[in-house]
Amino acid sequence: MTDTHTNDSPDTSATAEGPIDPATEGTPTGADAVADPGAPAVDPVAQELAEQKDKYLRLYAEFENFKRRAVRDRQDAEHRGMQHLLRGLLDSLDDLSRFVTVDPATTDAKTVVDGVGLVERNVMKSLAGHGLEVVNPAGQPFDPAVHEALTTAPAASKDEDGLVAQVYQVGYLLNGTLLRPARVVVQQWNG
Repeated sequence: MTDTHTNDSPDTSATAEGPIDPATEGTPTGADAVADPGAPAVDPVAQELAEQKDKYLRLYAEFENFKRRAVRDRQDAEHRGMQHLLRGLLDSLDDLSRFVTVDPATTDAKTVVDGVGLVERNVMKSLAGHGLEVVNPAGQPFDPAVHEALTTAPAASKDEDGLVAQVYQVGYLLNGTLLRPARVVVQQWNG
């Protein structure tokens, strides 16, 4: 007996995995798949470029993180330094606040002047501990690196030529770096 019902069209029935695609029917998939010798090979230059780009992006991100961390560390160090400096000045600030409560009717001027002098010495001692140096060059040779000549005065002898005659305002150095030059009058020999 012959079968009278024949179907010449391809089978398009669905299976449990989904519909069957006639173009891929019979093609191995998953672990059974083998590289198709006709498929384009992965370009080694493109692969190397992708790897280098990935390395570059990772290095760039790491460097950006390093920059942010360095800025944060520098700011933290500045804050710690300021805290250390200000802690040394707190006692002097307390002394100054005591002067505000002094009754001028019962306190003589000498006591106030002595108290302010004490506060000044305490402040200078604290700042000297942080590297501050006072530049007070009276009677010393003029040094343009740390002195600013405001004017000149006649010198009595040739030996006094170029010496500082008077200091209008002292200067300051911080760890050897000039913060403010001493403003001075320099003697000049005209003889």
